[in-house]
Amino acid sequence: MINWHWQQFNELSTATLFDILKLRQQVFVVEQNCAYPDIDELDKTAMHLYGVNDSSLVAYLRLLPPTRNNSFTALGRIVTDQTVRGKGYGKSLVTQGIEFADKHYASSPIKISAQVHLQEFYMSFGFKTVSSPYDEDGIMHVDMRRDHL
Repeated sequence: MINWHWQQFNELSTATLFDILKLRQQVFVVEQNCAYPDIDELDKTAMHLYGVNDSSLVAYLRLLPPTRNNSFTALGRIVTDQTVRGKGYGKSLVTQGIEFADKHYASSPIKISAQVHLQEFYMSFGFKTVSSPYDEDGIMHVDMRRDHL
């Protein structure tokens, strides 16, 4: 059973922030062999959704609310630990991100920068590809958008 938690950056405990950054590093830097600056200023303004299973943080995403300069809500850093893949946690994670965005930012479309091989996964949530593939840190991505239903 997974327990889900939404928190702002300043609400995250040091231990939880450590676990989030450790998971992101393990998957995005080590597993995907991609050296890039994962930690950025956007974490400070994001809402953070994380899932804990048997006291281990195993799933995470960050939601960036729309701003005066950006009319989109953005979901990013969507990640599950390798040990729990195939158990539906990724689907639950994205579903909760969409539900939060729909509830709190209903007038704002949702965008993601998706790895190309995950397009069909995100399309199952109503996202549509809105760009040609592009290289982001050595991994092919596409921009995707989901309007509120």
